[in-house]
Amino acid sequence: MSEPNLTVRADPTGSVASVASVASADPAGVVEAASVATGWDCHVHVFDAAAPVRPGHYRPDHHPLEEIEALALAHGIGHLVLVQPSVYGSDNTVMLRALQAAGGRHRGIAVVEPTVSDAELNHMHALGVRGVRFNLVSPAGHRGDVEADLRQLAPRLRERGWQVQWYVRPGDLPRLLRWQAATGLCFVLDHLAGLDATLPPTDPAWATARALAEGGAWIKLSGWYRLAATEPYDALQPQLQHAVELFGPRCVWGSDWPHTSFAADQRPRYASMLAPAAQALDTPVLDALLQRQAQALYL
Repeated sequence: MSEPNLTVRADPTGSVASVASVASADPAGVVEAASVATGWDCHVHVFDAAAPVRPGHYRPDHHPLEEIEALALAHGIGHLVLVQPSVYGSDNTVMLRALQAAGGRHRGIAVVEPTVSDAELNHMHALGVRGVRFNLVSPAGHRGDVEADLRQLAPRLRERGWQVQWYVRPGDLPRLLRWQAATGLCFVLDHLAGLDATLPPTDPAWATARALAEGGAWIKLSGWYRLAATEPYDALQPQLQHAVELFGPRCVWGSDWPHTSFAADQRPRYASMLAPAAQALDTPVLDALLQRQAQALYL
């Protein structure tokens, strides 16, 4: 599915939410983006088709930083969080190269081995990395002892003020709750913590999500198509609203671009990733989600 033609026009209100509202109301038409793009997309990936990948998952197409920067800018988004894809394992070269090219505009989330050197962590921090990711879902995800690796890394993550980003299923949340309490680290839950459209509000996972939120965890409103829903993702509105009620100001939004599970001609439009949040949230809340809350987590 191709993107609509996009033009960037000045938005006199400076409101990123107004851009998202246009995307929601007219997703197939022109999207008006802020002339100064202050919004944050907190979950994207960049790919170099020439880079080696882990076997057993997917081989990505070439999706450089410039591609997502141009697309995001047309929607009022000027800052990105580059998340290390599972297919590259702990070789963060592609992501770090993109951060260096961006000159401080963006942030990164890396995948590291528990034996990573302090020098490498410091180098990544200087480029804009602000956390590490554990992927417990993808075939090419974490391969070690998750708890042991987390505990080994925890002191050095705390020293740098880094977060731990988790891609998990709802059944993993009780483990995260224990680990959050034990490490004192800031946890960020990818893709609505896996709380998909089939999960009733009485499911115990929601109580665990509440406990994680009360302990200081953040949640990403992202990955709609990973959550038993299809565009326009109306089935996820109750989950999205419940998550915002639980996590309050500790919510951020991500597009999950470039949507690696889709064929090139069927990828979701960027506007369709903004639309569910625009539908669920009032304009001031959406503006906070896309700006102040992301800044609080990543700056």
